[in-house]
Formats: sequence, C-alpha cells, structure tokens
Amino acid sequence: MQLNQILLNRQFLIILFIINLLGTIYGYIWYLSQLKITPIVFLPFVPDSPTASLFFTIFLLFFICNKNVPYIEALAVTTLFKYGVWAVVMNIFTLIVNGSLDWQGYMLIASHGAMALQGLLYIPYYKIKLKHLTIAGIVLLHNEIIDYVFGMMPIYSSLTDYSKEIGYFTFWLSIFTIILTYKLTIKNKQK
Repeated sequence: MQLNQILLNRQFLIILFIINLLGTIYGYIWYLSQLKITPIVFLPFVPDSPTASLFFTIFLLFFICNKNVPYIEALAVTTLFKYGVWAVVMNIFTLIVNGSLDWQGYMLIASHGAMALQGLLYIPYYKIKLKHLTIAGIVLLHNEIIDYVFGMMPIYSSLTDYSKEIGYFTFWLSIFTIILTYKLTIKNKQK
C-alpha cells in the first residue's frame, strides 16, 4: 500500500483524528500549571503545542468530510512543524544541560517529532494560498513576541538562563517554517 493510500484511508484518518484529539486534550492538561499563573490576556498564546495539534485536529475533521479549510491548514502545518521541532530541540537541549532526561522528555521528543512529521505528510492535500500563509506567519511571529518579550514562553526551569538564545532560535525557526511551508505548498503548486 502506498503512503498516499494510507494517508487518505478513512479508517486511518479517523484514528489519526482521535489520537490528535486526545493529544490535544493531554497537551492542555500538561500546560495547566503554567496557565494558572498566566495573565488572562495571554492565555490563548501559552499552550503552543496543544493549539497546534488542535488546528490539525480541526483540519482532519474537515478533511474526513472532504472539505478544505485553508486558514486552518496553514495554521496547522506551520504550528505543527515549528512547535514539533522546537519541543524536540528543547528536550535534547535539556538533556545536554542536565545530563539526563526523564521519561516525559523522551515522550515529548517522540510525540512532537510526530507532530512535525504529520503536518508535512499532508502538504499535498492543503489548499494554502499566500493570504493563508501570511496570516499563519503573523500568528507565528506574534507568538514570539508574546513568549519572549512578555515572558510567556513554556517553562523549562533548567533552560531559564538561556531564554534569550532560545528566543533567538525560536524566531529563526519561525522564519524557516514560513519559508519551508511556502516552498512546499504555494511555490510547489505553481510549478
């Protein structure tokens, strides 16, 4: 069976939808301690990864019904890739800084690596145009300001001393994500 047959298989899509829905719920629960100390105005911007998987879950729901939602698709692919890669890198960085990583860190590496990958696997099926990617890009970059100017980034206590470097890395990861998404969706479809 070819990859596109698997990706389009209705049963597979329903299982993927359920996995992402449960992962989204778990992600919001994982952020509860940080959300409790977050000012109300910043609440939508703190749980980055569960919000990314929420966008993908919404995409899957529409995709199962044979409908496209390009703004959601653009938000899903950009946030899944960015926050998937970001969490993998931050957990590996935690391992380097601390010399060890608990089981949750390894689970986060695996689950967030899968997040980034699944967003890219569905690229042939997105109907993203420049206006959709522009909004997603603004959302990504706006989130950098909330995280690193207003101090709402995810709490990794052992990495606190590196917040400026992490903010710099994260900004460029967002730029890379926007360019990659453009090349894989809009530019690729123009050819």
